[in-house]
Amino acid sequence: MIVLAAGQGKRMMSNLPKVAYPLAGRALISWVLEAVRPLEPASTVVVIGHGADRVRSVLADDVVVAVQEEQLGTGHATQVGLEAIPSIDPGDTIVVLYGDMPLLTHDLIADLADLSSGADARMVTTDLDDPSGYGRVVRDAAGQVVGIVEDRDCTAKQRLITEINAGVYAFRAGHLEESLQEVSNDNAQGEYYLTDVAGILVGKGDRLEAVMASAQEVMGINSQDQLAEARKALQQRTNSRLMESGVWMQDPDRTYVDDTVHVEPGARLYSGVHLEGSTSVAADAQIGPDVFAVDSSIGRGSTVWYSVLRSASIGEHCEVGPYASLRPGSVLEDGAKAGTFVETKNTTLGKGAKAPHLAYLGDATIGARSNIGAGTITCNYDGDGKYPTEIGEDVFIGSDTMLVAPVKIGDKAVTGAGSVITEDVSEGALAIERSEQIEIPGYADHREARKAATEPED
Repeated sequence: MIVLAAGQGKRMMSNLPKVAYPLAGRALISWVLEAVRPLEPASTVVVIGHGADRVRSVLADDVVVAVQEEQLGTGHATQVGLEAIPSIDPGDTIVVLYGDMPLLTHDLIADLADLSSGADARMVTTDLDDPSGYGRVVRDAAGQVVGIVEDRDCTAKQRLITEINAGVYAFRAGHLEESLQEVSNDNAQGEYYLTDVAGILVGKGDRLEAVMASAQEVMGINSQDQLAEARKALQQRTNSRLMESGVWMQDPDRTYVDDTVHVEPGARLYSGVHLEGSTSVAADAQIGPDVFAVDSSIGRGSTVWYSVLRSASIGEHCEVGPYASLRPGSVLEDGAKAGTFVETKNTTLGKGAKAPHLAYLGDATIGARSNIGAGTITCNYDGDGKYPTEIGEDVFIGSDTMLVAPVKIGDKAVTGAGSVITEDVSEGALAIERSEQIEIPGYADHREARKAATEPED
């Protein structure tokens, strides 16, 4: 198996190599490799060139990487790929694919690679309403493929042909090696084209068969709008698979789930949900509306809505949101709650613990069943270092409490509203830190008089 991925992708208008673009949870080229993997080829070679280091970084360890140091065309790239295959028998089947075709399916590639009919080579073709710019597939009266004519070389009659060459092939290894030696670079680009191999094979009397595919399946990505179109198609595949398994979606067109995400049957996904990376959602969980979760786990029966989760772990029957932000290291144990406008970072809320609203909890451990009042802040950063806050079980933290870390609050302790707690609080104790309230009678009248005395006369 040879995957050609050395091109620059100039029309993407980006320094990022085209095949390394992220697409619905995988790099673009990874979709091609995932479609190939079930065939278990003896060797998979990826030919890279432009942005080689960046492309190499998105490739799996089980592929062989070959570098096309100078981009001299697809024929030359295929030769580079052949030379990287450890051992080749002339009767072996060599499949050549492009790394920018993420909608290729396993079934299509398996069909292409099947040369049991006696064909010496097979190629993928498709019908287009407007085939302009593509090489036309020419057949004889019996329907056999006899050649490929590039668009610029077509006669008026050939331009009416709507069947085009998708550029994906399966060859007998020996035939491919021989034909590549005959490919010339006598063309406007001065490059060696893989498409010329098809003509050379037919000219020798070899049998070239066509495998028909849908236009969408063989779509190559050359621009940002095509990337967006492919993402939509891949998302439809993923969402359809999830719904078939028993996942409920309010609006599949507005639900974005990476292929790497695991969602159990029985989960409910509302509109505006984005699930990315290694995120997992258990059965009976309700996610959304409007949730972004990356590399996070959400347990059975939990509800997360209008919130952002990044590397967070949510247990069973928890509640998150609305408008909560759970940053890396956030853990909610079973039955815990991080409510409206609550932000957590590197913090664990124990079983049944609650922070219902308006709190920042950073570098904190909160015991089971404790309640965090509105406006509470763990003051974990002193401008130089980060420090922990430890809150025991069954603790009641009064509203607007500042917990200046490092500090420990014992089990069943209580802090008075508006307190600044700078020292540890003993188990079962009440800690209050407030200045004495002072009341000045008649203050409003004094203020008005002062104001009148300073106003200029008319």
